[in-house]
Amino acid sequence: MEVERVQDISSSSLLNEAIPLEFIRSEKEQPAITTFRGPTPAIPVVDLGDSDEESVKRAVVKASEEWGLFQVVNHGIPRELIQRLQDVGRKFFELPSSEKESVAKPVDSKDIEGYGTKLQKDLEGKKAWVDHLFHRIWPPSCVNYSFWPKNPPEYREVNEEYAVHVKKLSETLLGILSEGLGLKRDALKEGLGGETAEYMMKINYYPPCPRPDLALGVPAHTDLSGITLLVPNEVPGLQVFKDDHWFDAEYIPSAVIVHIGDQIMRLSNGKYKNVLHRTTVDKEKTRMSWPVFVEPHREMIVGPLPELTGEDNPPKFKPFAFKDYSYRKLNKLPLD
Repeated sequence: MEVERVQDISSSSLLNEAIPLEFIRSEKEQPAITTFRGPTPAIPVVDLGDSDEESVKRAVVKASEEWGLFQVVNHGIPRELIQRLQDVGRKFFELPSSEKESVAKPVDSKDIEGYGTKLQKDLEGKKAWVDHLFHRIWPPSCVNYSFWPKNPPEYREVNEEYAVHVKKLSETLLGILSEGLGLKRDALKEGLGGETAEYMMKINYYPPCPRPDLALGVPAHTDLSGITLLVPNEVPGLQVFKDDHWFDAEYIPSAVIVHIGDQIMRLSNGKYKNVLHRTTVDKEKTRMSWPVFVEPHREMIVGPLPELTGEDNPPKFKPFAFKDYSYRKLNKLPLD
């Protein structure tokens, strides 16, 4: 069964300036109706190069408690490496369909790795205006190169180099967040499985959409991961839900956007917030983003850290093996 890709739908839709019905969101989701239009509060930006380490720690912890999302600058990932990562990803999506389909997610696969379109069940049967590519980049024992594009030829080298840098940054942030809970620096890293934690690269490709007022690139969701480190291209689209409003996130060149995901919220027993967010699309330009999801391995059981619970602070979340948590969430099943 051939899957229709949004990139192809976009090409035909732009000719008649209409989109198929299954992409039109209900009024409670349509960005033209639901995006806040007044003065927008600034999403926190943290300078990791600041010599005042205590100030950096306070900023990361405060943003994770109040927003569940922040942007980091002077983060140690070279600007030119981010540009190369975006360059090879863009070139992959510009390849002919037959080449992209060579790394497609198999129809019968229980995993999400590969080139694809639909990710999770939508209770209203609606579709998101996005194609994607998933593949693990760390640890080496989990990497399956059959889902890494062969073209452009430098794709593998760039992604392997990026994996080293993104792992270092994630461990820095997890260390700060652990200390913010009054725990030892490696507590959250260990809570996600230590060296067995998996780093999943995703490339989101949101082609031009003739009706950006009606469609969404990705509907409102929180990330399954522990923490997500994302770099976008220059086309805006990320929106964050806070104080009952959808706010646009400012684009800062070469910044890394950090999302607190479900597993850090659960490990911290709710002290850190998992951010509800979504993506809008553009009428004329292609938006792309490169999130890396730092996740426990499938069998890892994740629940509130015992050091954080007691008679005065009972566990707020039920422990789940990550594979079971993911299955239940993606299929809209109860999680309590």
